[in-house]
Amino acid sequence: MSKLLITALLVLLVTACANAPSVQFYVLEPLSQIAPITVLDTRQHTIGIGPISVPALLERKQIITRHAGNAVEIAEFQQWASPLQDNLLQALTRNISSLQPNDIVRAYPWSVHGTVDLQIVVDIIRFDTTPGKSANLEANWTIKNENTHEILKAGHSVINHSLSDSSYSGAVLALSKVLGEFSQELSLALLNVEMSN
Repeated sequence: MSKLLITALLVLLVTACANAPSVQFYVLEPLSQIAPITVLDTRQHTIGIGPISVPALLERKQIITRHAGNAVEIAEFQQWASPLQDNLLQALTRNISSLQPNDIVRAYPWSVHGTVDLQIVVDIIRFDTTPGKSANLEANWTIKNENTHEILKAGHSVINHSLSDSSYSGAVLALSKVLGEFSQELSLALLNVEMSN
């Protein structure tokens, strides 16, 4: 192979790499302006968040969007900066901490920090966007007494918000907001559990 051909191939390779789209990374943000839940019970509780499970479709770094006809799009160049399961756990823990300022909130696993009084287990069923339509969250959850393993409360949450911004940054922002609303539902459920125990 001549030097001229090798040089031409190298130039083509460098040009192709330079023109390849770069990967954009995203994180879920906890809500910065979130009002604490008013609690009449002044006792401090230790609340454990997790584990959180996600469906196999979401166990990937690429961001998933849904389209008509049961089609999904896996965005190769639009990715979560960390595994979605970890990102959800971190944001949810920070949201609950803001909503429950009198309590100590720890993310799963918390064994290094001791035990917790209450545990919130979350099973995410759906966490995606439909471009130009909605941001969607669906989840089953339980609140357990960590000492007795008794289920104190269980629920099923479905949250959908309209989505006008079809960009990926707009989609991630909308998903952060629906996660914030889900956090508020869990915080209210904790309040009812604590008031009755």
